[in-house]
Amino acid sequence: MERLHKAMGWETRGGKRYYYRARKVKGRVVKEYVGTGLVGEVAGAVDGACRAERAAVRERRRAERSTLHGLDGAVDRFDRAVEALAWASLVAGGYHRHHRGEWRRRRDD
Repeated sequence: MERLHKAMGWETRGGKRYYYRARKVKGRVVKEYVGTGLVGEVAGAVDGACRAERAAVRERRRAERSTLHGLDGAVDRFDRAVEALAWASLVAGGYHRHHRGEWRRRRDD
């Protein structure tokens, strides 16, 4: 499986700068030459913008997970409160749990 453009960056050889990207091909990292000068600058800017967008998406997802985690706790507390209220109402109404299973009305013996 091939991943798209993970930035590798600039390399300098003989006083000249070359822009490369790294990508994975079948589990191995392969350097891909992109260009020098303006072509390299544009490719670097595009790669930087893509990295920034991916980071923003990761942050939004993290924030959403955090919000949902907080809501899960509130729902759990609400569920326990409703269950306790139902339990108390059934007991007050003369019911009991038969062998820790279904609720049954107590017989008046």
